[in-house]
Amino acid sequence: MGVLVLDSSTFEEIEADRHAAMQSVVVVLLVCLASGFAALGLGLAGVGGFVAGAVVSLGAWLVWGAVISTVGTVLLPEPTTRSNLLEVLRVLGYAAAPGVFIAVAAMRSAATLVLTLVTVWMIAAAVIAVRQALDYRSTSRAVAVCVIAWLMSFGALWAALMIFGTNVS
Repeated sequence: MGVLVLDSSTFEEIEADRHAAMQSVVVVLLVCLASGFAALGLGLAGVGGFVAGAVVSLGAWLVWGAVISTVGTVLLPEPTTRSNLLEVLRVLGYAAAPGVFIAVAAMRSAATLVLTLVTVWMIAAAVIAVRQALDYRSTSRAVAVCVIAWLMSFGALWAALMIFGTNVS
């Protein structure tokens, strides 16, 4: 509940709790399943698309987390920054929790509103998670890390699609 109400002390507890890693993975998997369910409900994907979407979502989340960890600890650390990839992934996993509500987007009449609200909610949770996981005092630094990591992750995904995608003529 603390994550859903964006309570920074909850994120701090998750960062410190090394036993919360598996729960974090479960949250991410549930979000991937909720996204797949929403896609099915909207008629965007069959079962194969559901599975592919869930796998791609998980892979993208892992890449984004690794980039956040690197950018946050190497490029933009504060003097108090003490973190590692597992801490960052654990906290980001919980920050994905609002994403379970994306399943409601399967109702076409609510899809736009749900997608917008859940996206903003997840971004806010990710910024707080990054701030706490990287021991930042500044929220603006956490925002910068998230934006830089998203751009780098998106760039890597785009490059992979360009390299491995098939040309249609």
